[in-house]
Amino acid sequence: MLVPPEEDPPQPEIRFSLHAEGDSEAKRQRWLESEKAKCDLGERAIMDWVQRHWTGFCRAKWLEHLHGQRFWVELPGEDFGLLPRRFPDNHAVLSAVLDQLMAGKENLDILNWAMDTNQPRDLVFEILMALDVNSIRLRHRFDAA
Repeated sequence: MLVPPEEDPPQPEIRFSLHAEGDSEAKRQRWLESEKAKCDLGERAIMDWVQRHWTGFCRAKWLEHLHGQRFWVELPGEDFGLLPRRFPDNHAVLSAVLDQLMAGKENLDILNWAMDTNQPRDLVFEILMALDVNSIRLRHRFDAA
């Protein structure tokens, strides 16, 4: 991703792991589902969480990273706090693009949305290029290869 050369990314003291946090979430889901079923669902419940939630979980944590709220070690360090540094004056369009991403939309969907809603296409394209959403697709250790 492109970082303005005049600004270095902030260096957080506390760093978090997507994999460790994701494992905790999956185990919590396993416990809840096992309680409902009145038996331990084991790895099946973990796999279900990975299939249903891992991608959205990573996307939400990635946005925290980009906003500079939490540093996730699996994500590029230079991207930490990128959004406030790169787009300080375009909050409304940036927020709308991020809402689209959180709704599961892909780049082409967002570009079509921008045209349909008369958003500034050059700015939307610049935001999408800076976000580079396709580069952060992390695999969970249980994902099929």
